Amino acid sequence: MRRALPDFPWDTIAEDKALAAAHPGGIVDLSVGTPVDPVPAVVREALAGPAADVPGYPTTHGAPSLRTAIAGSLRRRFGVEIDPVPVLPTIGSKELVAWLPTLLGLGAEHTVVIPELAYPTYEVGVRLAGAQLVRSDSTAALGPRRVALVWLNSPSNPTGRVLPVEHLRKVVDWARERGAVVASDECYLSLSDGAQSVLHPDVCGGSHEGLLAVHSMSKSSSLAGYRAGFVAGDPRLVADLLEVRKHAGMIVPRPVQAAMEAAASDDAHVAAQAQTYARRRVRLRAAMEAAGYRIDHSEAGLYLWATADEPCRVTVRRLAQAGILVAPGDFYGPIGGRHVRVALTATDERIEAAVERLKA
Repeated sequence: MRRALPDFPWDTIAEDKALAAAHPGGIVDLSVGTPVDPVPAVVREALAGPAADVPGYPTTHGAPSLRTAIAGSLRRRFGVEIDPVPVLPTIGSKELVAWLPTLLGLGAEHTVVIPELAYPTYEVGVRLAGAQLVRSDSTAALGPRRVALVWLNSPSNPTGRVLPVEHLRKVVDWARERGAVVASDECYLSLSDGAQSVLHPDVCGGSHEGLLAVHSMSKSSSLAGYRAGFVAGDPRLVADLLEVRKHAGMIVPRPVQAAMEAAASDDAHVAAQAQTYARRRVRLRAAMEAAGYRIDHSEAGLYLWATADEPCRVTVRRLAQAGILVAPGDFYGPIGGRHVRVALTATDERIEAAVERLKA
């Protein structure tokens, strides 16, 4: 029987997209966080290399060399020490987010906590599993509920907020006392100088028990088209996920695994991509503020969280009239109704077009 799912959010702004596309200078689409910069040469070469001529089935767990490369990247980039065994490649991060409650065996008797402002797929995953959903940023507000899974997201989509280490540690301690799993969506971790992984010893105390970190290479390496992600953490939990995924045939193609290994082994392109987004952030933020918008949070990640102190759909329509498409804040939760999310994923030329239109 089909689960009751929310409307696909971007379908609700089709008219605004058409309006923005009719602008004489063309649309500046800042509504979706899809990469526009070239795939690094080192990754493309790996994709077309020897792994492209392997006719047999790849392993669900991924090649040992891939998992070793990912573990090395976590150590170098984020100070996380982890054995390659509890590392599992995924078909992008969205499918893992959507299916995690189901893969963990959650159902109607279980409660999943997601941030008050959150990536919509967290809610979709809860609905697919038939579990109960609670939106909360505070463990104190949860009361006596029996929680099975808590989602964290820092830097945040949509707000760009970075959670302090103290907050992350408090959530981890709270969840462990209750036997709940903490899943940390760290897709934007490489686009921050101060955000910390839930697997870092300052957060987890040196133990990964009850913890899963979800990563994507879409943003750090412009690999959205490759569907390249991974989850790492508690060996027992990762082994459970692996067992189900083997039966379900949820396997990353071997050439993509080779590309992921190349991306995990090369830090230079990741640093360069982060600098590109940082430059676009500074340019676009200044233009938005000069045009009268207030920017909240937005310290890191891929988005500006902007408000004109009016209903978000009004802001979306006004910007669409200027040929700029943004995402309404109500996509991400009821309290987002007076904000819009502005993505940094446009070419430098399109960012400059947006800046000029905002001046006008």
